[in-house]
Amino acid sequence: MNILVTGGAGYIGSITCVQLIEAGHRPVILDSLVNAKAAVLGRIAQVSGIQPSFVEGDVRNKALLVQVLHDHKIDAVIHFAGLKAVGESVDHPLRYYDNNVQGTLVLIDAMNQVGVKTLVFSSSATVYAPTPDMPLREASAKGASSPYGRSKWMVEEILADVVASDPGWSMTALRYFNPVGAHPSGMMGEDPQGVPNNLMPFIAQVAVGQRSALRIFGNDYETPDGTGVRDYIHVMDLADGHLAALQHAHGRAGHHVFNLGSGRGHSVLDMLGAFAQACGKSLPHEFVPRRSGDLAAFWADASLAEKVLGWRVRRSLQAMCEDTWRWQSQNPKGYTS
Repeated sequence: MNILVTGGAGYIGSITCVQLIEAGHRPVILDSLVNAKAAVLGRIAQVSGIQPSFVEGDVRNKALLVQVLHDHKIDAVIHFAGLKAVGESVDHPLRYYDNNVQGTLVLIDAMNQVGVKTLVFSSSATVYAPTPDMPLREASAKGASSPYGRSKWMVEEILADVVASDPGWSMTALRYFNPVGAHPSGMMGEDPQGVPNNLMPFIAQVAVGQRSALRIFGNDYETPDGTGVRDYIHVMDLADGHLAALQHAHGRAGHHVFNLGSGRGHSVLDMLGAFAQACGKSLPHEFVPRRSGDLAAFWADASLAEKVLGWRVRRSLQAMCEDTWRWQSQNPKGYTS
């Protein structure tokens, strides 16, 4: 199939493009390069052996979307494009609603005009309400605590409404938990702009000497070692999840929602220990007070994805750390190395 991948030059999108190519699909990447680098396109070609089509542009540009959907004879869309930093969304909520919600509305409008009716949407576990009841299931209470999370939930509601109004649509939302890792080749991985917002790239930058120490927010949670517990998922497993969702959705009308997670939690100290083993060095760290709003533990029930999509995680915590270390050590400055 010809697949439009919005945000396809980003961390998860680019690795999904590699998996699409290996599965025999033809990805067409649309990306504004606001949070990505053009150099990733060459890496996709090196890893997969095929240079994907690339269009630089904004997902809010309907005329461009209509042209791309038509000219490339697109069969389905995987929609990654959007802003993704929780803290930044609190400071700039309008920017997040404009990019994430309005951008999706424009995309759906363009798809409708051209007659492309299959969409796989990159949602997030941040749509769930804070709760001590774990694991989180697709039916768990919703109540996002940031504009970023609310933007994802708004889009999910829009997708459901569109399907209700026109049953010819196939809309799938994938709520994923904490993506980490890199392509096992060491050629592709997460390349955050500025100070990393997520744990794994921060640990990796400490390991290569770019940062002096990891700050661990809180060691007094009611968890086995006192540090926060999260559900980490290898980005390769996540990319495979998008392929499974695409195969399930294409030609199958309706509204579908799946958690993509490992179904188990790992603490910050678990991650730090596994990464130290992967890179062969001890990693300096310090404990600082908890951040407001952080939960003690958070993990998925991903049994629905296994039952319906035939998907489950296959890569271990150690593989996540080893692949991240391979990427970071070979590319200490990311795609500008």
